[in-house]
Order: sequence, then C-alpha cells, then structure tokens
Amino acid sequence: MSKDFGRPPLAAENKELIEQRLHEVAQQAGARETQTIEWRGTPTHFEVIDMPVDALYYNPGTHRIRAQRSHDPERDRKLDANPWGPDGQSYLHHLLKALPADPSKPDPEFDVLMESLREFKQNEPGLITRDGVLVNGNTRRAALKELGVASMRVAVLPESCTWQDINTVELSLQLRKEHRRDYSYINRLLAVEEQFAAGRSLSDIAREFRIRKATCEQDLWVLACLHDLIERSRDGEAQLRLMDFEQHQEKLRELHRRYVKDAAANKEKADLMKETRLAAIVLGFSKTDVRLIEPEFRERYLDQRLPGEFKSAPTAVAAVAIPGLGRSVRADDAKVFAARSFTDSVLKAKAAEGAVDIVSTERYTAATRMRKAAWEAVDDALVPAGKDARVRKRKQAAPDRLTDACQAIDQCVTDLVMARASRSLDEEAYDEAVLKLRESLSKLATESARSIPAPGDGVAWLIDVFQQKG
Repeated sequence: MSKDFGRPPLAAENKELIEQRLHEVAQQAGARETQTIEWRGTPTHFEVIDMPVDALYYNPGTHRIRAQRSHDPERDRKLDANPWGPDGQSYLHHLLKALPADPSKPDPEFDVLMESLREFKQNEPGLITRDGVLVNGNTRRAALKELGVASMRVAVLPESCTWQDINTVELSLQLRKEHRRDYSYINRLLAVEEQFAAGRSLSDIAREFRIRKATCEQDLWVLACLHDLIERSRDGEAQLRLMDFEQHQEKLRELHRRYVKDAAANKEKADLMKETRLAAIVLGFSKTDVRLIEPEFRERYLDQRLPGEFKSAPTAVAAVAIPGLGRSVRADDAKVFAARSFTDSVLKAKAAEGAVDIVSTERYTAATRMRKAAWEAVDDALVPAGKDARVRKRKQAAPDRLTDACQAIDQCVTDLVMARASRSLDEEAYDEAVLKLRESLSKLATESARSIPAPGDGVAWLIDVFQQKG
C-alpha cells in the first residue's frame, strides 16, 4: 500500500494556476502538446503546460532515491516528519544529484543530464498532479533548478489522482529499460519487492517493468539476502545500509545463479559457497576474484590463513527448535556455521567502519584492524585458488573442445538428413569438409599418442584407427 503524504502547502495555489494554464492551452488554435501515459490500465493523453520550477514539489515517495535516504538519518527523520518543508525538499534535492552508491559525492550522470538540458533544453515533459507534485521528472527538475531555468514543461494528471496512482505511474514510467537515467540497482529491487508485497504476481511485475519473470525472482532473492546481511551487521547503533551494496550488482546476480545451481545438488555446499562469497563481496573483492570461491575454498585455502579471532566457531551445532511446534530441525552444518560466523564478523567490522561518527575511536580502530585482517586472509587464499583454477581450466580445455566438436558433428547429421530430404546438399563442399576432418583427426591421434602414455578405450580407438590408415 502506498503511503499518503497528504497535500503540500501550496496545493491550492498550484491547482488554481494549473487549471488556468490548462484552460489557456485548450483555447489555443492548432496542435497541442500531449503526453501519453498508461493510466489505470488504458493509454491516455494528458495536456502539457509550463509550470514555474520553484512551484513544483519533489515526490517524497519516489523510488529513485529510496535506498539513499538512509545516508543522513537526521535529515531523513526531518523528511519523514515534514516531507513538504524546506528541510525535507532540500534533502530530496541533494539525493537526486548524488551518486547512488555514495550520496556524499556528485553523480556524473546528473552532470550529463544538466549538460544535455543546457544544450538541448527539455525534450520530454515531466508529469505532475494538480497539486504540483512531480510524479515523473524529479531529477530533471533538480537539474533545471541547478541551471537556474525558470519553468518546466509538464503533463498534468487528472484531479482524481491518488497516491496509489502516483506510485503506479512512476514505476510504469521509470523502471522501463528505455528510460534515459535508470533507477539505481537497489532502488529497482525495492520497487519489485514493493509490488510483490502488494499482492501482484511476478508475471505481472515482469510485464510492467519489461523484464523476465526469472529476473524478478532473482531480484527478490538478492534483496532478501541483503536484508539478512544488514540485520546480521547490526552491532549497537552501527549497521550496514542497502545503499552499501549498490556497486555489487553483477556479483550478487552471479551468486544467485551459482547458488540455485549448486543447491539443487547439495544445499550445504551451496550455503558454504554463498557465505564465503558474501564475505568476499562485503570486503570489496572483484567479480573475477569472487568467482574463484568454490565450496571447498574455505577448507582448502582460507582456514589456515585466518587469524585466531576468526576461528572461535564451535565444531558442532545443536538442532534448532521451532517455536510453538515442539519440534526441531537440524541446524547448519558446522562448516557452514563457521563460514557464517566469519561473514558476521566481516559485516560488523564494515558497519562499524562506516559509522565513524557514532562509534568510539577504539571501536573504529578495532573494526578497521579486523576488516583488514579478514581482507588479507582472503586475498592470500585467492592466490593458490587462482593458480589451481587456471590448472583445472588447462586440464579441461582439450576435453571441452572435443565435446563441442561432437555437438557440431551431431548437428551436421541432422543437417544431412534435412539436405537429403530437400535435395540441397553441396556434395563437393561436403567431401572437402570430410577430408579436412580426417586430417584434423589424424593430428589429434598423433598428439594423443605422444601425450597419453596409458590410453583408455576412446583414445586407444582413435590411435588404432589412424595407425592402421598410416
């Protein structure tokens, strides 16, 4: 359910001005500018007018900066208390200009938008309610305000518009891939979660946002994982925030794909891989480094490199009781429990490091030391893991290529059947290709004989065939 923020202070004045300008537009001769919006399930044309930039209000419920609001808790509280006041609107203005991953820094994309507006003016109109609240175009209004532009072109929604309508229309417009300035990754996840919590099916959400249903399922899994990490990072007042994960989109998506695949075969190994990869993601390792973390990574490479402070997990974990049912289920495997404990330590250390204004100097120093020790241990473990991965890749290269060749030959059989049916086979070209195949197989047999001292049945067959031919 969408939150009702009420009406802004200048709602009556804005409504009067909007009605006046809509009337003036209606009296004009010739073609009038309109914008087509999906309105309550039907494409509808809405008139476009000019409005003073300073008379418009940022939408306090916009999904564009939802995750970033936690950047400054004090200003966020003021925004909640009075979304239409100067403090709340000023905070929204700041966040709309800021880098999603770090709102203390300017967003280069916002600078690009400003430059575009300066050079080419406003191409697309915004969208407002009769009270002057921006449904679409919040960032454009921020850019026009920074440029000192006096007016903004906006389409106007009907007087019956509700906050639920505002929420629905904003998502419909903003979350489609063709939009010029996409929502940040976390804000898109929040929008999908909000729609799912409202009772909409994943198929409907996927269709509305123009993504695949599988992507919606992945988004919900990732966001649930992030909520869990944030809760586990809580240590007094220090806690991680959703916006701290903005830059990990591809790593989190890869983690989901790998986890789903591994969990189908062995959930404990999948959980072990998941926990260790999450720790590496929180520590800031690259996507290629995170890929090296397999289920055996902790046992083979990391355990012997971890400082003693990370090895306090018990070797066995009791069953977990289910409240109210008088039953219990088997708890995490001891290895998974140890991996979770390590991840929890990393989460709490990162949370304390990010809360330098509210934690003591001693605690901040201890957190920095712990995070650095964890990073160094994982970094050291990645070195032999990377070497072994490269060795495995080299060992697997030749069999993989041969498997691919077999699949191509199988497809060739199908193509031959189809060509015979249509009498379309180029027999000369086919004969030349077979001669090339024989030459390649002969080379393969020669190298196989040199490289494999004790050949199995398959390699022995290949060698025998071409020794006989020779």
